[in-house]
Amino acid sequence: MKGAARVGIVLGSDSDLEVMLEAVKVLDALEVGSEVVVASAHRTPDRTREYATTAHTRGIGVLIAGAGGAAALPGFLASLSPLPVIGVPLAATPLGGLDALLSIAQMPKGVPVATVAIGPWGAANAGILAVQILAAGDPTLAKRLAAYRSALAAEVDERARRVADRLKSSPRGT
Repeated sequence: MKGAARVGIVLGSDSDLEVMLEAVKVLDALEVGSEVVVASAHRTPDRTREYATTAHTRGIGVLIAGAGGAAALPGFLASLSPLPVIGVPLAATPLGGLDALLSIAQMPKGVPVATVAIGPWGAANAGILAVQILAAGDPTLAKRLAAYRSALAAEVDERARRVADRLKSSPRGT
């Protein structure tokens, strides 16, 4: 996305990229600049600390962190940064992401991390939530978000119309 990054997306590993690109797609659609970095809470704590403590000075307003397993990354970022952090649990272990979901959701009092669904839906919702946070102080972005949500509603309306048309044209109850 062109333009200054307003959302930082942190991956604990490059293997998380495919899922976390769902957040990037949403941010791109809403014309919100983002940056994607790989920084592990366990394997590169100094790099992760540096990123977390300086992101706000570069204009980042929200952090999104994808993490599987013990999922320490979102909490580690939240403990170091004044920015809101959204954790995306990833299905990286045989537990299917439930371990990551519980790890991210069970942050101690005073270190909040917003938690979304496991996997691609969660990554997309993290992008939307990041935009909602930023839009609270940005009327232009709030208008783009409203248009995006209207487009989502229009997609559902179109699907409902197709289902109704299909049911009208096909014999039922035979």
